[in-house]
Amino acid sequence: MALTHAHDFDTAFLHSLAVEEADIDFMGHVNNLVYLRWAAEMAERHWQSIAPADAQAAGLWVVLRHEIDYRGELKLGDAVELRTWVGPAKGARCPRWVDIRKPGAAKPSASVLTQWAFIDAASRRPRRMPKEVAALFGM
Repeated sequence: MALTHAHDFDTAFLHSLAVEEADIDFMGHVNNLVYLRWAAEMAERHWQSIAPADAQAAGLWVVLRHEIDYRGELKLGDAVELRTWVGPAKGARCPRWVDIRKPGAAKPSASVLTQWAFIDAASRRPRRMPKEVAALFGM
C-alpha cells in the first residue's frame, strides 16, 4: 500500500512479512541485525513506492543514526506488520520511524528511529530536501 502522506502510525506505509529461519539467532528469536535490515528495507520500499524514477535517480538516502527499542520477542513463523513514516526534514536530515509488531498487537515488538540524510546522487553530498521530495512525504 503506497501512502504519500505517511506522517504517523495511522497513516504509515505498511508491509507485512513472516519471520523466516534466517532471521533467528542463537536465542531462538529475531536477531537484532534483522531489525536494522527491516528498517532499511522499509525505507527503501516506501521511497520506491512514492518517488518517480527521476526523483529516485536525483537523490539518495543514507543512514546517519539508528535507535532501536526492543519490547518483545518475535519468533520463527510469527506474522509481522512493519509500518514506517517520516517526520519534518531539517536541511538534509529527515527522521523516519519504523514500528514492528504482530498484527493486532497493542504494543510494538520493536521501534526504530533512524536519522537519514538526503544526498545529491551526482555529487554524493548532502543537500536540503527539495520541495518536490518533501511533498511526496506530505510535508
